[in-house]
Amino acid sequence: MTVSVATLGFPRIGARRELKIALENYWSGKSDAATLLATARDLRAAAWARQRDLGADIIPSNDFSLYDHVLDTTAMVGAVPAIYEWDGDKVDITTYFAMARGNGHQHDTCNCAGAPAAEMTKWFDTNYHYLVPEFTPDQTFRLASGKIVDEYLEARKLGIDTRPVLLGPVSYLLLGKARGGAFNVLTLLPRLLPVYVEVLNTLAAAGATWVQIDEPCLVLDLPDGADDAYARAYAELIRDVPAIRFMLTTYFGALGDNLATALGLPVHGLHVDLVRAPEQLADVVAGARPDLVLSLGVLDGRNVWKADLNAILDRVEPIVAAGRKVILAPSCSLLHTPIDLERETELDADIRSWLAFAVQKVAELAVLARALNNGRDSVRQVLDASSAAVASRRTSPRINNPAVQARAAKADATLARRASPFSQRRPRQQARLRLPAYPTTTIGSFPQTPEIRKARAAHARGALSTEAYNTFLREQTARVVKWQEEVALDVLVHGEFERNDMVQYFGEQLAGFAFTRHAWVQSYGSRYVRPPIIYGDVSRPKPMTVEWWRYAQSLTSRPMKGMLTGPVTILNWSFVRDDQPRNVTCRQIAFAIRDEVVDLEKAGAAIIQIDEAALREGLPLRHRDWQHYLDWAVESFRIAAWGVADATQIHTHMCYSEFNDIIAAIAAMDADVISIETARSRMELLEVFADYHYPAEIGPGVYDIHSPRIPTVQEMVELLKLATERLSADQLWVNPDCGLKTRKWEEVRPAIENMVAAARTMRD
Repeated sequence: MTVSVATLGFPRIGARRELKIALENYWSGKSDAATLLATARDLRAAAWARQRDLGADIIPSNDFSLYDHVLDTTAMVGAVPAIYEWDGDKVDITTYFAMARGNGHQHDTCNCAGAPAAEMTKWFDTNYHYLVPEFTPDQTFRLASGKIVDEYLEARKLGIDTRPVLLGPVSYLLLGKARGGAFNVLTLLPRLLPVYVEVLNTLAAAGATWVQIDEPCLVLDLPDGADDAYARAYAELIRDVPAIRFMLTTYFGALGDNLATALGLPVHGLHVDLVRAPEQLADVVAGARPDLVLSLGVLDGRNVWKADLNAILDRVEPIVAAGRKVILAPSCSLLHTPIDLERETELDADIRSWLAFAVQKVAELAVLARALNNGRDSVRQVLDASSAAVASRRTSPRINNPAVQARAAKADATLARRASPFSQRRPRQQARLRLPAYPTTTIGSFPQTPEIRKARAAHARGALSTEAYNTFLREQTARVVKWQEEVALDVLVHGEFERNDMVQYFGEQLAGFAFTRHAWVQSYGSRYVRPPIIYGDVSRPKPMTVEWWRYAQSLTSRPMKGMLTGPVTILNWSFVRDDQPRNVTCRQIAFAIRDEVVDLEKAGAAIIQIDEAALREGLPLRHRDWQHYLDWAVESFRIAAWGVADATQIHTHMCYSEFNDIIAAIAAMDADVISIETARSRMELLEVFADYHYPAEIGPGVYDIHSPRIPTVQEMVELLKLATERLSADQLWVNPDCGLKTRKWEEVRPAIENMVAAARTMRD
């Protein structure tokens, strides 16, 4: 049988971030909806053609999104929360972006109006964020968006017959939240399925024969009733949509105890992730019906290393030889990888030879398919080059640093302990800082204006000298310090104008990291990041932030926070070497950050914030694997943080994740103050404190920074009052949900002024 190549999804953003530019021009009023949609069409057409030309036989459609594919599904089924005042017809672009970003606006006479953005959280254990669906007990569904059909027909007109991608009904419900009272969201399945049947039959009428239906929740610990929900859903879909064949797609882990459920569904194909869970291949093959098409996720859709093509062929050849119908694919959508390595002309040649981005991964799949269909000799030269690249990385002296390895290996438990417990540290910190009740602060960054980005770009290309650039940055820092004093923030930050990204900035100063110029990956909406590539052992050659902190503190008598990114976040927001366990790499990073913490304290910093925004993100998908991860992740934070005296206050920050189920681990980090995202969920995360006594201080975010909407003083007061139902007033800090880097000053100034006023109201 001929082996085919499929891609499960391709990066949406454009090789030159065309989508980001188009979105932000539309949001700012510089262009209209027609221009935005035209750019989107061009990006889709280019992606389809690129995959076809690289050798993909099965190309997805509906993997493109203007903001988020889960939000697209919400629009498709008409599950728009009442707060957005949707008229019940088609979900238009205004309603769509209201859910994504809020629909507040600012008048000359007042600061705030409209509805907040929908809650946002991490997509499984990735750094991609999705918009959380909201369901009520009386929830209704109706077909309210024809996007999936429109984009299928759009590709057909270009001569490309795609396989549309659809988030499966059970995973869609499980990824949502119940509102308006506790109830099991799976009880909504009978109301939801008719919409899926309608859209699938419409696709069939348009000519589609296969649909990729994603059910990623099958790799999780399923709640009670989920097995029955899957059985009911796919029995009805197969019965009521006879013209469509379904490729049930799972990724990010092993099916495990859900394997029987998946294999028992009457679907026509099954995709499994053989990168995150290579051990499941034998059980999948043994249990699959003879007619079930197996889509094998053999290339890593979440990392950037070249594959060992010969090793993959060794595993797959026996399955093909046995007569099984096989499709080769990435482990998951290539959404999580950069687009094209060819643009990285400035990257070190050795490191570049070890890498493969989305384009290169599709090409690798095509080589594998040719080898399986025509024999290895037909692509011998490419296979030999692949083996040489893998061997080169494995043996390169640039990978290993014996001194770094020895330091990490010889660390003893005292390095991960503070000298005194929090109860003794707290009065010493209070005496040193003398802060009021409900102290106010921000998370770290302030707006990176076009002027700042222009200066950074000019410096990078040599058009602005380092001296002139640093003078410019000092002026920006002085301006923001003065403004913070004027609005009466209690604990200040220097604004981070010298930093391009909270991970990249540190990685560029650490040994063992490589960086790209164009390898952007979507985090959410128009927010893209360029994850560093950790290729070798990690160490800190010299201080990274001390001089900027020292300058900022010289401008004010108020406490100035030292701002660092924690080891777990640096790890989870990078492309990590795969030749040693992740916890080993994380410990190396922890020692590098520890050196910086100690130097900041020596310089006089009384407060040092070590952000661990990605701690929850790295949590394994199965509960049985949690403790091992939490043990080494918490230890890494403590190694980084605990080289300081009792009077030095350690802060950490976490955002856009569910923390309630790991609150004991967060407490074990033993930070003096933690700030967390709670504005979009209206302090829902604080429910855990009804039963758990959190010992330290906490800043529950009262201002959603991922929306341009400006919250009122009263809104923030109400959130703080909700917080006092679970925490004592002397535990509470007042801060935004996250850093303000992506916002505009015209949004930030009134929002922070309102936040300070809210804190004063609570003090009164």
